[in-house]
Amino acid sequence: MASPKLAVIVLAAGMGTRMKSALPKVMHPIAGRPMVSHLMATVAGLSPDKVVAVIGPDMEVVAKTIAPIPTVIQAERLGTGHAVAQARAALGDFDGDVLILYGDTPLITRATLDRLLAERRGPRDPAVVVLGFRPEDPGHYGRLVVGAEGLKAIVEYRDATEDQRGIPLCNSGVLAMDGKRLWSLIERIDNKNSKGEYYLTDVVALARADGANCSHVEGDPEELLGVNSRAEQATAEAVVQRQFREAAMAGGATLVDPASVWFSWDTVLGSDVVVWPHVVFGPGVTIGSNVEIKGFCHFEGCTVADGAILGPYARLRPGAEIGEAAHIGNFVEVKKAVVEAGAKINHLTYIGDARVGAGANVGAGTITCNYDGFNKSFTDIGKGAFIGSNSALVAPVRIGDGAVIGAGSVITKEVSPGALAVARGSQMELKGWADRFRAQQRAKKEG
Repeated sequence: MASPKLAVIVLAAGMGTRMKSALPKVMHPIAGRPMVSHLMATVAGLSPDKVVAVIGPDMEVVAKTIAPIPTVIQAERLGTGHAVAQARAALGDFDGDVLILYGDTPLITRATLDRLLAERRGPRDPAVVVLGFRPEDPGHYGRLVVGAEGLKAIVEYRDATEDQRGIPLCNSGVLAMDGKRLWSLIERIDNKNSKGEYYLTDVVALARADGANCSHVEGDPEELLGVNSRAEQATAEAVVQRQFREAAMAGGATLVDPASVWFSWDTVLGSDVVVWPHVVFGPGVTIGSNVEIKGFCHFEGCTVADGAILGPYARLRPGAEIGEAAHIGNFVEVKKAVVEAGAKINHLTYIGDARVGAGANVGAGTITCNYDGFNKSFTDIGKGAFIGSNSALVAPVRIGDGAVIGAGSVITKEVSPGALAVARGSQMELKGWADRFRAQQRAKKEG
C-alpha cells in the first residue's frame, strides 16, 4: 500500500516585534543556525510531497535561507487563517494530509509529528487534529475544549470564558488536516472576534458543524516553545544545549563541566573525547576520537584528527585542519591552515593561510604574516622544521623540511631543507654604558 501523501505549510511571516530586531524573527539562531532551518530539517525527515512557506514582505533572507522550498507572501498580516490561505495557489487541490507548522517553533520533533499524522490517518478520519500541550503556566494560550466525542473547539484566550481559561490543555497552533477538506474550511473563517483576525483555530468549530470528527494529541511543552522574544530564544537555546550535551556524553565524550560547554547544531565529537570547562563549538566542527580539549577554547569551521591535544585558550577558525596527535596550545590561533600529524604549536602563535608539516615545532610568539593589506599569501613550513620563538614568517614563503629558524628572525625568502636561517640585527654591547647613564640621570635630578 502506498504511503499517504503529505504537504506541509510553514507559517513564517511574523515580524517578531518583541525581538526588537531588523532580522526576521525566524532567522534568529538557535545553536548556530536560524530557527526556521531547524524546523525545515525536521520537515525534510518526513519526506513530504509538497512544502510551502508563508513569509512576509521584505523577507528575502528567509526565502534564500530555506531555498529551494517555495515561498508565498502574506502581504497583510490578518491572522493565521489568512496566512494559510496564501498557500492555496502553491498547494492546489492537494488530497493528502496537510501539516501546518510555525517557523518560530523550532524544537518540535519528528516523533511528535509522526504521532500527529498517525492520529489524522486513524480510523475516526478526523478532519482536523490539533497538537495540544500542558504548560506549567497556561498564560494566554488558546484552550482545547475536549468532550467524549473528541475535540469540540479551540477557544482563544481573549474570547474564552473564565471556566474555559481554567482548562490546562493548551493549543500549540500545530495542526494536521485532511487536504480534501482544508480549503473548504479555510475559506469560511471570519474575523468576528476580539482581535478582528482570521483565526486558523476556527477550523475545528467549522469542521464540527459539518459533522466531521476532530481530535488532538498531546506534545511535550519543551518541544513546543514558541520564540517571540530574546528571553524565549535564550530558553530555547538552553533546551537545545542540554540535549546536545546529553547526546555527546551518551556518545562517549567526557564533558568535565557540561553546563559550560556550548555546541552548534552540527558539532561532531568522536569517542573518548575529553572536553574541559568553557569550550565553545561554533558551526562546522568535527572532532576525532581520543582528543583532549582543555578549557576556554573556541572552535568554528574546523576539523581535528584523532589524538590531538588542544588548548587551553586555543582558537580554531574556519579552514583549520588539525592532524593526528598534533598539539595546539595556549593562546594559539589557527585559520585556514593545515597542521599535520604530530606538529606542535604550543604557545602564543598565529598560523593563517599555511601548512605546518608533520612533526614540525613552532615556537612561542611566531606569526605567519599572511596579509599585505590587499592579498592573503601562503606560508609552507616543511616536515620536521623548527621555528624559533618570536619569528615572523612573511608570506609567501617556504621553509624546507628539517630547517631551523633562529629565534627572533623575520623570514622573507625561501629556506632550504635542513638549513639554519637567522635574520635579525647583530648584538652590540657597550661596556659600562648603563652605569654611566644612571649616574648622569641621578646627577641631573640632584642638581
